[in-house]
Amino acid sequence: MIKFINTIIIGGGQAGLAASEHLNNNNIEHIIFERDRIVESWRSRRWDSLVANGPAWHDRFPTLEFSDADPNSFVSKKRVVEYFEEFAKKIKAPIHLNVNVKKVEKQSSSHKYLVTTSEGLYETDNIIVATGSFQDPLIPKIIPDDYLVNQMHSQTYKNPEQFSDGAILVIGSGSSGSQIAEELRRSNRRVFFSIGPHDRPPRRYRGRDNVWWLGVLGKWEVKTPSPGTQHVTIAVSGYDGGKTIDFRKFANMGITLLGMTKECKNEKIFFQNDLKENILNGDKNYLSLLDEADEYIKNNNLDFPEEPEARKFEKDHDCIINPILELDLNVSNIKNVIWATGYNNNFDWIKLDIFDEAGKPIHKNGVSEEKGLYFLGLPWLSMRGSSFIWGVWKDAKYLAEHIAKN
Repeated sequence: MIKFINTIIIGGGQAGLAASEHLNNNNIEHIIFERDRIVESWRSRRWDSLVANGPAWHDRFPTLEFSDADPNSFVSKKRVVEYFEEFAKKIKAPIHLNVNVKKVEKQSSSHKYLVTTSEGLYETDNIIVATGSFQDPLIPKIIPDDYLVNQMHSQTYKNPEQFSDGAILVIGSGSSGSQIAEELRRSNRRVFFSIGPHDRPPRRYRGRDNVWWLGVLGKWEVKTPSPGTQHVTIAVSGYDGGKTIDFRKFANMGITLLGMTKECKNEKIFFQNDLKENILNGDKNYLSLLDEADEYIKNNNLDFPEEPEARKFEKDHDCIINPILELDLNVSNIKNVIWATGYNNNFDWIKLDIFDEAGKPIHKNGVSEEKGLYFLGLPWLSMRGSSFIWGVWKDAKYLAEHIAKN
């Protein structure tokens, strides 16, 4: 027997729950299919000490606050899970847990969608794909699998106690790689850290968090990334109360910095000679935001405290001045490699011709070329802030209103 539901949301994370709230507001019948638990990624695919990258006043939905948290604090991953569970109850989200969506196809006769799930067949007019961007962990095929080194993706890293001996190479200079490398070093592990091009915003400047600055400077609402920056990672952290990530400090605390990982031959890993350039470009990004903030303060006659110390950097460590371009895995005693290199999309279960050559969905602000099929929670869906909690809520409102009108 095939059940009909007006709208089906696939994914019970922050995107799916945001969509549910707005569909409720528009009186649209719907259900959510989640293959695991609510916000499963926050539960099982994050490390133990992770906290939100933005303060509690910002990293939330507009309709529910973190009632027991300091607005300027960075809440734990456990508290994030509790928040979304509370939100699901608040909106009475019609969520079906532990249901796997196996296939989505369009019926030629009725033009409705047929959704094959582990609990049966469903027919629907509208589908919101809210599976997010953290799907298939990406581990570049650089180090052969038969080498005597343990390779893992950052999603399976939990804490330093996972590693019994040997040095650890962390690859990837975004928020995950930065925080993991620092935590490992603080636990007295020998850490090598391969970093590539990155943006490095200040955590706070002149009394305001960087998320506040990105808001008033209009950077959250930017519609498309600047040319050449689509794959540039952002090094920002709420770890240890929230502080600016500074790779020079990493080096001076004993982390050996390296350029981008290039290749591996004869149990040696080779690195690009781009470490200094990557750090200097990160500095430019950092300083440009300070300049824009200063200009904003001046133009708006704001009485914010001066912060000249923010423009001072520590001295370059020798590993920056004389970069290491190759490492022998045996000589350096590297036993573990953590790839903080992001994820690939996986929409193989959607049997429709709506993807580009790279497998990314073709859409405009989340509205696909197939009537009634929508995407939510992807980076740059409609703006820079689309993959953030508040941003996905805003995009969900747009999609729900689009469904209501059509």
